Amino acid sequence: MWFVPVILISFMIAVSVTSTAISMIRPATDKYTGIWGQTRLKKFSSYEELKNFIIEAYRANNSYSSVRIDNGVILVPLAMSWAPNSEYNSDYIKYIINPMSDTSVDYSTTNIQVEGVDEADIVKTDGRYIYVVTGEKVVIIEAYPAETTRVLSEIGLVHIPEDSATPIEIFINQDKLVIFWRITHSWVEPRFVVLQNNSIPNRDSILVQVYDISDRENPILKRQISSDGNYFSSRMIGDFVYVIITSPVNCWDDPIPLPVLHSNGESKTVEANEIYYFENSEDTCYNFTTIMAINSQNDEASIVSETFLIGTTQDIFVSLNNIYITQSTCKWYSESEKTTVHKISVSNRTIEYKGMGEVPGYVLNQFSMDEYQGYFRIATTTGNTWDGSAKNHVYVLDEDLNIVGRLENIASGERIYSVRFMGGRAYLVTFKQVDPLFVLDLADPTNPRVLGELELPGYSDYLHPYDENHIIGIGKDTIDAGSFAWRQGVKISLFDVSDPANPIEISRYVIGDRGTEWGDSYALSDHRAFLFSRERNLLVVPIELAERESSDVSPWTYGVRVWQGAYVFNISLEEGLVLKGRISHSENSQSLWSSYGSQVRRSIYIENVLYTISDGLVKMNNLADLSEIGSIELLPGVCLH
Repeated sequence: MWFVPVILISFMIAVSVTSTAISMIRPATDKYTGIWGQTRLKKFSSYEELKNFIIEAYRANNSYSSVRIDNGVILVPLAMSWAPNSEYNSDYIKYIINPMSDTSVDYSTTNIQVEGVDEADIVKTDGRYIYVVTGEKVVIIEAYPAETTRVLSEIGLVHIPEDSATPIEIFINQDKLVIFWRITHSWVEPRFVVLQNNSIPNRDSILVQVYDISDRENPILKRQISSDGNYFSSRMIGDFVYVIITSPVNCWDDPIPLPVLHSNGESKTVEANEIYYFENSEDTCYNFTTIMAINSQNDEASIVSETFLIGTTQDIFVSLNNIYITQSTCKWYSESEKTTVHKISVSNRTIEYKGMGEVPGYVLNQFSMDEYQGYFRIATTTGNTWDGSAKNHVYVLDEDLNIVGRLENIASGERIYSVRFMGGRAYLVTFKQVDPLFVLDLADPTNPRVLGELELPGYSDYLHPYDENHIIGIGKDTIDAGSFAWRQGVKISLFDVSDPANPIEISRYVIGDRGTEWGDSYALSDHRAFLFSRERNLLVVPIELAERESSDVSPWTYGVRVWQGAYVFNISLEEGLVLKGRISHSENSQSLWSSYGSQVRRSIYIENVLYTISDGLVKMNNLADLSEIGSIELLPGVCLH
């Protein structure tokens, strides 16, 4: 049976479901008056104060040219801004009781950074059903047992012609499905576009929907919340989904659009006197950053939100109790560049700003940060590799985000490619010509130090714990060319760090020849594409295989892309990395790159079945020998039934 809600995305149309009215979207508290370091968190007293603050910030801090006001028109140069970057649990197996059976089901879940802090993804499973974001819809599949796999329902949106609606990511929590939609407005002159509610779609929007899926064939929409702005990231801790939405602030807009939250047909503008800011700030690239807490299980619970005017958000790290939001200065790859860290406490539905700190350099991604025993650890890079000024650092901050420990000037001339914090240690990979894997001791937060290092050809873009004494790395093989190195095929390594002073590579596997920097595997830039189970000796990664002509051995020559799919490995300390087999959704190399829908992006397992997922297909293979059990097509397009 097919389920298709038909919803006109104007953000003001009422939906006939029992849910919280917009009056229930409200700030958590009004308690932020303390002094945090050199800054003080305040609220604006009026819209005029907010606008003047933004204009003065540009005028005082913009290093490219000054803000001018000419005949009432504000002239501001475009400031450089950071775009969001592509984020110790040795395994991520989960055991459940199948609701249709008396036996426990073993299945893989999303590869996350922090145990207990779920991350949204394009594919989720609960051990019986698989939920897939594909094209303009979300598909619910009855996947277990594999022999009877079938599509149960699809969820899509019908939108107005000027807009496009695309599902981004999802959460699954018991019988609730949370979907994040990106609503993109086609650019036209605002004065010519007025929606039914007399609002002008001058910015992109984010829509959050919560469905009751107790009947997977007939999902029921229970709640929807939307906001102008861009979806930045989200996490789920227990029953609560925390959503981070950013809206760029342009002081030449008149008036400056304030954040607007919508819930089931009613709307609420976040007024200037509800927005927090810092009285002393060097920011020039401003965003409204809104954090919402949504109870995924209680449709009547209020939605708590807080909005902050801070610099352009770069990355986040989320622990069980805190959200850390980072922003870097707009001085790209400069030795004077610095990163500001904002700490926000989250617990159930409370959102409370705790303070801010500052460290030199910029962060690579979410894995450059960690929280351990009350301390916040962060790895950064200053300078750049082009002129040899790059240096790498690790800082330890206390609960008030004051630096209490530092380890600076690691691997001069190189930059960080991957980081993994694991308890009292950290593992750091830098690269320019070779891949030094550094083992760092952070047991004493006031005295971090290097324990050992290992230099190898190539580098690792992602590090994953095998156990407390062994690390898996995936990245690129390289060939040294003197002052630089030629990237080659995908390299997977297994490192032994049981003797931290002398880390060794005990196994390595190189796949293919020179391809693009990121295109050879989704796992190089997205950890959620990485499937590992130590108990099953299983490692699965998506691969785009590039191969050179056999007569061409030049290290700079790109290979021809000939295959895409999942490489399946047996991995163990005794045998190392052993290729078990490959699974593809398109064996025809001639049409492979003309059909994005055939590229395997994720893999999961339920019991002894490996499921590989692309936009157009879910394929089931026996984990024992990789023999094909069957497949099911995911029809393209949006549902219009």
